[in-house]
Amino acid sequence: MKICGIVAEYNPFHNGHQYQMNKIKEEMQADATVVVMSGNFIQRGQPALFDKWTRTKMALMNGADLVIELPTYYAVSSAEYFATGGIGLFNSLGIVDTVCFGASTEDIDTLKRIANVLFLEPEGFKKLLHSDLKRGASFPIARSNALKNFLKKEYDAKYIADILLDSNNILAIEYLKALQYLNSDIKPVALKRKGAGYNSLEIIDNIASATAIREKIIKGELESVSELVPENCYSMIDQEIMSGKLPMVIKDFEKEILYHFRKATPEELLELNDVTEGLENTLKKCANECYTLEDFIDAVKSKRYTKTRIQRITMNALLEIKKLDVECFKHNLQYIRVLGFTKTGEKLLSKIHNHANLPIVTNVPKFMKIANDVQKKMMEKDILATNIYTLGHKLPNYRKMNLDYTEPMIQM
Repeated sequence: MKICGIVAEYNPFHNGHQYQMNKIKEEMQADATVVVMSGNFIQRGQPALFDKWTRTKMALMNGADLVIELPTYYAVSSAEYFATGGIGLFNSLGIVDTVCFGASTEDIDTLKRIANVLFLEPEGFKKLLHSDLKRGASFPIARSNALKNFLKKEYDAKYIADILLDSNNILAIEYLKALQYLNSDIKPVALKRKGAGYNSLEIIDNIASATAIREKIIKGELESVSELVPENCYSMIDQEIMSGKLPMVIKDFEKEILYHFRKATPEELLELNDVTEGLENTLKKCANECYTLEDFIDAVKSKRYTKTRIQRITMNALLEIKKLDVECFKHNLQYIRVLGFTKTGEKLLSKIHNHANLPIVTNVPKFMKIANDVQKKMMEKDILATNIYTLGHKLPNYRKMNLDYTEPMIQM
């Protein structure tokens, strides 16, 4: 079998994702697709609009054969760690031939060259990077400037800059870095993104970004979403909203987040992932002075610290994710957690049992009885993430505890 992997959030699954699935099945002639998907919190520092089981169903109904959860430590971290977790899981399965990711360019050679520089970090590149950081530039800007200058003999500076402006390209580069680190045989394929850009609010040929679709759903403009997602996904979204269960937004955790920052000492804040020395004092000051989460994020963000990074820090506070734990788990995955599968996916699971180098989790209670301390620590964070996520529900009857123990895998 030819098996293709996709790292995704499906927040929610939309026509652009369907386009990718169709390309994989039709043009790449893949026999099956394996998706590594974020759980209930996502990489941009927000709760997922819909829970991980709902999004698993969306994926399985529209081309995915097997959905595996990306552990929380990776799902709410930087692009580098997010990609490291996804590619690491594909590599651990032992059956994935190809990984396909969206990008604004199909120039895989240039993406590989950039990834190679970032992976090897030659001395000349490091000097350029540190010079810009000392001048107060944010890390993304400093890295872009360093790459432009380091590669100026090979590439036009504007071409490199344009590549690094696109969030999908940045993730693609991180996937390539992770493949290089693992010395993996998995073949990378960059699929040029169709339609609107990653954060664009435009609609082109019934394809919009997940950002635009989320905004419409949050504003209650559900009918305008009907042409932007597969029909079965629209029905699920409508049902979830009509039930009063979802969507979930970061404001649903406003008081809990501000409580964490007001309660913690600066020293405790410095232990959180993504918090660098000096930022802890700003976080503390702004938490004490701001009355809303939006004001808090706006007050903390700066030329050096982007809004997305501050949002991730709020999630790290909410979920108590410390930088030492993230660093410890960076290349240290502990299990393969299955969220759902089709009949084809069931066959894949049989193959994975013969090839995987990590334990396969299809039943959390059973796994927790036999897991070692490190495995338990990673799984306990996933369980905590779900337990906190359910507290964001507007209706009390949905605030159930320990759904990871009771929700069955999705089988289709």
